[in-house]
Amino acid sequence: MPKFKLFKDRKGKADQAKNNKFVKLGREIYMQARKGGPSPDSNFGLKTAIANARAEQMPMDNIERAIKKATGASASDDYEEIVYEGYGPGGVAIMVRCLTDNRNRTAADVRAVFNKRGGNMGESGCVGYMFDEKGLLVIDREEHDTDEDTMMMTALEAGAEDIVVNEDSYEVLTHPHEFEQVKNSLEEAGYTFTSAGVRWLPQNTIKVDGENAEKLMKMMDAFEDNDDVQDVYANFEISDEDMAS
Repeated sequence: MPKFKLFKDRKGKADQAKNNKFVKLGREIYMQARKGGPSPDSNFGLKTAIANARAEQMPMDNIERAIKKATGASASDDYEEIVYEGYGPGGVAIMVRCLTDNRNRTAADVRAVFNKRGGNMGESGCVGYMFDEKGLLVIDREEHDTDEDTMMMTALEAGAEDIVVNEDSYEVLTHPHEFEQVKNSLEEAGYTFTSAGVRWLPQNTIKVDGENAEKLMKMMDAFEDNDDVQDVYANFEISDEDMAS
């Protein structure tokens, strides 16, 4: 019985996390449709938001519902996009991207997460210069029997800027505006993605371990649990051992 209860608890948390993810993706689609119109063909922001949602297996019904809601919404239903910047344990640079209908509430919530987990929220621009906005497509090497040279050639011909070769994956980097084109080209070539979207990627990383690593992971969890937080970008690197503990 205890094992079954533990499994149920874990499944419940996983289901809740998935539901929270869909809520955030839906909010992103809603906001982009409000800002640039309901057609992804003429609205790059919406096109990217839909691509990100589909990469997370969000049902098309949810996507269409968010767009429909945006086209019929009143001005009072709008969300504001805000990026908060600050530092986490060990001097890690962190960017927190939010969509909110209450700036004061969200600012207070984000500041509280920073303060309670050994960090501090800074002024706008304090860490943003350490990141570059890039399209990122992650391909699982086990799922694709492709050697590095072939992968490199295919991605570059599709318009990618660079490729990072990892032990278990390929990371294809693109200019933000070329993301959709590269993604479509690679899909036509038979590739699938474990992750796909436009992200803020750190130029360099900081290694953290021990107590700082533990505090940092709790900080990331707290941001993830906040409904207003869409994405969190940070420049930390944690060993597999510290992640496991």
